[in-house]
Amino acid sequence: MSHYARGVPLDALYPRRVVVTGVGLVTPLARTTAENWRALLANAGATRALREDDLARECWNALAASDGARARTRHAGVVNRREGYDANAWSDGGSLASFVAYGRCAAKEAIEDAGMTSARDAPRDDVGVSFGAGMGGASDLTRAGGWMAKGELRRISPYFVPRILANAGAGRISMDHGFRGPNLAAATACATSAHCIGDAFRALQRGDANVMIAGGAEGCIDAVSLAAFAKARALSATGRAKPFDVARDGFVMGEGAGVLVLETLEHARARGVDKVYAEIRGYGASGDAHHVTRASPDGEGAARAMRAAMRDAGVDDPLDVGYVNAHATGTPLGDAAEAMALKTVFGADAIESGRVLTTSTKGATGHLLGAAGAIEAAYTVMALHTGDVPPTFGYDTVDPNLRIPIVGAGGVAARLRDDARAAMSNSFGFGGTNASLVFARAPPLDAAP
Repeated sequence: MSHYARGVPLDALYPRRVVVTGVGLVTPLARTTAENWRALLANAGATRALREDDLARECWNALAASDGARARTRHAGVVNRREGYDANAWSDGGSLASFVAYGRCAAKEAIEDAGMTSARDAPRDDVGVSFGAGMGGASDLTRAGGWMAKGELRRISPYFVPRILANAGAGRISMDHGFRGPNLAAATACATSAHCIGDAFRALQRGDANVMIAGGAEGCIDAVSLAAFAKARALSATGRAKPFDVARDGFVMGEGAGVLVLETLEHARARGVDKVYAEIRGYGASGDAHHVTRASPDGEGAARAMRAAMRDAGVDDPLDVGYVNAHATGTPLGDAAEAMALKTVFGADAIESGRVLTTSTKGATGHLLGAAGAIEAAYTVMALHTGDVPPTFGYDTVDPNLRIPIVGAGGVAARLRDDARAAMSNSFGFGGTNASLVFARAPPLDAAP
């Protein structure tokens, strides 16, 4: 699995292998990883019509008064605050932005799942955090703008700025648990948390830390964010995302957080972990240099990110990858561009025959923007761990122009090929930013390094 950079094997430069030992999720589907996975395999969907209590009063009134793109702003994937998720507790009584609260909740589950304990009483310099947000405190900006328009400056908190920053989640997670290693936060639109995972992977390979808490969150179901995406004609007019389907017409926004605990294999073995979900083997990033919102129609930028991740992982045979969790949001142009990229990288026959299984989980959860990459990386890891590939919720009719047999017709899950060694997760964002992650099946814990 040797690969090269300027003639030097990267395995020689970065010999430290990195594994996933913990997973934490808060999504519109469910509050925990296990519940999320059960819901996905059962072909459940969580996007719905918004209710008045989903939004702040001023946001609801603004949407109700609007006369443009109305249908596109009335559906979302909302975290269920009535069952399992205590918004008041995780936000410290409302003092933290919702995306930070979601991140705290997901991080706690992931850390406990990895068999780690909080280090607040004995801070650890070898554990870092790489955790970002695409929109950050957009909802708080919306609310504050309303106050300013009414002359209510006094209502703006002295902590407003640190509350809305993209690195607010990374900072709070580190403070919650006493993790004093590298503290990072990407803010690359819908590729944010995939880049955060990739950056954490690199930090571990270089020896900057032994453990990294990696992922991202989003919490911007508000009038301005909904209206802005609607004006960009990115949202579905039907309120139902249908990735890769012939009738797809846009995405549905969602909120939540995803966290992976990444650590070196050597460290995991030394502390006696009892399970490893997968090994992260490759990370690729690229830029389209094409358009502020649209991907290049031929998917060239996405293809470069995928190829870079596969080179990094030492994947010489594309068929070693048995599953791709596609970025596919349900937009007509975006899904078509990714389909082109997949065929470029894996070959049309491998994709069109279903040898490389392809799904999108955004039909079930909604598009969680900056959190999407981490959540979908978690689903990719779970597919490798269990061998199950979830169906694509909302996918009903094949698009003859794409010719990809998407997993999910009829709501039926699939099984990963026994000879498949790896799986890929793709995340692409506005501005032409692309990230691909390659995970491999978990190495044995009792084997020699």
